[in-house]
Amino acid sequence: MLYWNEGGQQCFARWHSENGIAAHQKIQIGDDTLTADVAYRLACEGTAILYRGDFQNARQLLQALVRRVDKPSKKSKRVNKGSKNGETREKTPLDLFNLHRLSQSQRARILGMLLIQIEADHSIPLRRAPDVAQACLEAYGPQTQSYVISLRELLGVISAHEWRKKGVPILVRDDEEIRIHPHYGVFSPIRGEYIELVLKAPLPKALIESSTAFDIGVGTGVLSVVLAIREIQNIIATDQDDRAITCAKENIDRLGLSNQVKIQKTHLFPDGKAALIVCNPPWLPARPSSSLEHAVYDPGSQMLKGFLGGLRKHLLLEGEGWLILSDIAEHLGLRTREELLGWIDAAGLSVIARLDTKPHHPKAFDQTDALYMARSKEITSLWRLGIK
Repeated sequence: MLYWNEGGQQCFARWHSENGIAAHQKIQIGDDTLTADVAYRLACEGTAILYRGDFQNARQLLQALVRRVDKPSKKSKRVNKGSKNGETREKTPLDLFNLHRLSQSQRARILGMLLIQIEADHSIPLRRAPDVAQACLEAYGPQTQSYVISLRELLGVISAHEWRKKGVPILVRDDEEIRIHPHYGVFSPIRGEYIELVLKAPLPKALIESSTAFDIGVGTGVLSVVLAIREIQNIIATDQDDRAITCAKENIDRLGLSNQVKIQKTHLFPDGKAALIVCNPPWLPARPSSSLEHAVYDPGSQMLKGFLGGLRKHLLLEGEGWLILSDIAEHLGLRTREELLGWIDAAGLSVIARLDTKPHHPKAFDQTDALYMARSKEITSLWRLGIK
């Protein structure tokens, strides 16, 4: 719960944070008279601002905070240099990655200090507030009491609702555009290059005898859809996340593929064996700082190792495991190619072939991005793995 004084009274409401941020202890009421400089100072000092007044003014205040947070400091201009024992040295890619994560964490903390109270029916009691009831219902479900979230998180919920409505185009089939509709908290399939790899990779011979496939970590269901389009008849898709399960089922049903694709809530593999097992695990072996980052960060490469370790047991003879993985972790110094190949070998697997592609997302070409040197070298691969 959050507690604060307002109008001489003690007030409270339930606190919600997808980032897992603890309830703020210091809260100050802010309104349309609050200047950006004062708000920035309060946020940096650890005081959260519960906004009262005009919703659009609150958005403008957040934008002003973004400009102040993102303004380069003298220290950030020296980010590529470091000192050790009094000597200047170039920072390694791992140094830059850790600094970037620290910077992003500090940025999120400051911008998350501007708070909005939402009623139990998901309405916002502020002037010129948009109707966010459906967006919040999708993200948080029915509520029985008022709650408070950061304005930044609320804008993310609104954005996710729009993505869910219009969907993400993944491919064109028979002149018809096929779309996946991501839910809030489920990673959106905006990296289309790996979808192309799954579309083009030659199917294993074992599918002739048994048209079965497993999709490990189904997410939105995008890879199950691609496998179904490639005429695999029986697909079992798994995930542990309730939001992903709901999202995948909705997408599968919308596309009329529920006879081909079944969704199970389980850890990694379902029971039995398949001719093809596909997995697109999180690409970076680092600790996520929020529930929304679990699709990107895999602490200690746990999911990757779990997939490789269990693959042999669940593959049919002449079956294949398709591992979809970017090598950006290697360019950042988070994992080596030798480690990956060692895990594959230790699991009793061999590399049949590898299909590679270059990413074409905007950050791969943005030289101002903190991780540009790694992103510019990144290769996304589909590893075709078989039993040794």
